[in-house]
Amino acid sequence: MRYRTIGTDPATRREVSVLSLGAMLFGTATDEATSYAILDRYVSAGGTFVDTSDNYAFWQNGGQGGESEELLGRWRRSRGIGDEIVFATKLGARPLAPGTSFLDNPEGLSAKVIRESAERSRERLGVDRIDLLYAHIEDRTVPLRETVECFADLVAEGTVGLLGASNHRAWRVERARGIAAAAGLPGYEVLQYHRSYLPPRVDVPSALDPDGDVGWVGPDLASYLRAEPQLTLVAYSPLLKGAYAKPERLGDAYAHPGTPARLAALGAVAAETGATVNQVVLAWLMGGDVPAIPLVGFSSVAQLEEALAAVDLELTAEQRARLDAAH
Repeated sequence: MRYRTIGTDPATRREVSVLSLGAMLFGTATDEATSYAILDRYVSAGGTFVDTSDNYAFWQNGGQGGESEELLGRWRRSRGIGDEIVFATKLGARPLAPGTSFLDNPEGLSAKVIRESAERSRERLGVDRIDLLYAHIEDRTVPLRETVECFADLVAEGTVGLLGASNHRAWRVERARGIAAAAGLPGYEVLQYHRSYLPPRVDVPSALDPDGDVGWVGPDLASYLRAEPQLTLVAYSPLLKGAYAKPERLGDAYAHPGTPARLAALGAVAAETGATVNQVVLAWLMGGDVPAIPLVGFSSVAQLEEALAAVDLELTAEQRARLDAAH
């Protein structure tokens, strides 16, 4: 395993593995025994960065979520896990009532919600401090200063370490970080967004934003990350739910002229390296000029093993240039 540091403050920064384990479906679609087996193998391979959310996985049972955090708490206790594993969770998108969703009835990012939801997440995870807490989706009904100041209060109280944002417009992230910096408060340092080798169309309205996909690393966010190297990008859904191995699973968002050329370049590099296309995608993300920490969820130990092998895959400069140039 290889590692990198997230965060800048010596009091809260952490060293984490370059591959993050997503626990979205643990405790629901992925049963407890399988979840434990995946977690155990990940840790035995040197993995130290586990990701969840307070709303995972509400859509599996028509509830409000919390199953993933609860399973991770049980696993932690059963294995005697301490602070050697970094746990990240998210709040803001938990449905307020069973049968609703983050689209029509989200908890939001008011100070009251942030404080209460973070406390419930700590209880479910069984930790004194959440290592990394994200604002999961935007809440434009609440003043941004209120959100920023409450997150900072939790850091000052020692119940949260690092702060992050996910699925926010780049200008909203920058505005929030500016508010924090002007007040001498900790701000967002880890950004969790969807990034993969195949880019989708992002110019059509999405469920979260009428101006298009707010979760994808588009040009504005990519430029922002390049200009702010102290920020960390965590890339969720990097393997497109298995679509690289089975391109027929690609949805309409990938039905554009660049997709065939990118898939051809990816296949050629995979053949040259003897790696799978999934492994090439993960290596491309980890070794980019704006490096990302891939966040991958697995339903079996075999899937995890494939991803672990990508950690040691080094793409040549020529291979990387060829992948980047395909369009």
